[in-house]
Amino acid sequence: MNPTPPAAPREIRVALIGTGVIAHTHARDYARIPGVTIVAACDLNEAKLDAFCRQYDIPHQYLDYRRLLERDDIEVVDVCLHNNLHAPISVAVMAAGKHCYCEKPMAGAYTDALAMHDAARHYNRRLHIQLGMIYGGQTHAARTLIANGRLGRIYHARSYGYRRRGRPYVDGYAEKEFDSTHWAGHGALYDMGVYHISRLLYLLGRPRLESVSGAVYQELAMDPERRAESGFDVEELGVGFAKYENGLTLDILESWAVHASAFPPSVVYGSEGGIEISADGRLGYYSELDGYMTETTLDVAGKDYRDLRFDPLRRCYENSQAHFIAALRGECEAIDTAGLALDTMLVSEGIFLSSQLGREVTADEIPGLSRSLAIREQETPFGNLVYPPWPFISE
Repeated sequence: MNPTPPAAPREIRVALIGTGVIAHTHARDYARIPGVTIVAACDLNEAKLDAFCRQYDIPHQYLDYRRLLERDDIEVVDVCLHNNLHAPISVAVMAAGKHCYCEKPMAGAYTDALAMHDAARHYNRRLHIQLGMIYGGQTHAARTLIANGRLGRIYHARSYGYRRRGRPYVDGYAEKEFDSTHWAGHGALYDMGVYHISRLLYLLGRPRLESVSGAVYQELAMDPERRAESGFDVEELGVGFAKYENGLTLDILESWAVHASAFPPSVVYGSEGGIEISADGRLGYYSELDGYMTETTLDVAGKDYRDLRFDPLRRCYENSQAHFIAALRGECEAIDTAGLALDTMLVSEGIFLSSQLGREVTADEIPGLSRSLAIREQETPFGNLVYPPWPFISE
């Protein structure tokens, strides 16, 4: 008797708003998930939009996101825009009855991220933020060690991110909008720090922030023409020290450009053991065995290879897109990426505020001090594109 073949997965129909560099990554990831179809894409640049849709065989093109949102055959809209467009567009997506997948960081300011979080609850839609480092073998292994008590009581963590010379555009890659407060809000801490900070907060169980101090810097020389063209006015280096509940502390060092060798790994320290999360994919575990200090390097890649082939649930946490689609289909419990991204925004904005004010700021102060950077209206070749009323107010 032949076994019954597994049922085909429920189709998920997706649209993308924005067809820049990151949209290509998203499109390729969706293509690897059975039952996911990209049916439409939107961009203000018609030539770029047409080339993108031809490359990924996307049948419908839009120059105005509002026309795309009028479609009733789309379940998910993926927002692949610059940071200060995340909040107004994501709220519009959810108001139109669609689930929203949004690129990192959540927004350009904490108050805008909070509005997105409130909108998801108000419209009863899923809001997923792309926090790529909370998936994969390293994070899974670290969570397993922590859950099994291998670290004991955790008291300190360190979030490190290193580029010696990797400022977007002015150092030779990516778009100039990454360097602009108007478009991006901030620099290294929001561009790359969001990955490292969110992973540690995820491992630590999203502890409650109490206070934060820090500073941001823009000190290294750059090509004068590229500086002028980009209007570079964001940080290339951000540092911070945060205090959380129960005596837990977190220090942060995130660089786009610095005169230094590679930073040490990110770490989590506990009373019974510690872990090091290296940029090359290794996970180190440090403890004692019968009074002897021990150092262990976990074979993360080997176990991950087996798990992803033998364990259907593990495949639901392979990467950001795979998890979001699996959670929509009810195949696994969804990670609250919107809440985690909001926590990450809170400590990150605290660093900027501390740098501006020259003092430590409390977590309770940050929401009141945060100022919206959401772009409300944009001039385009097709006229002014006006975004939804802002900020979002819960009813």
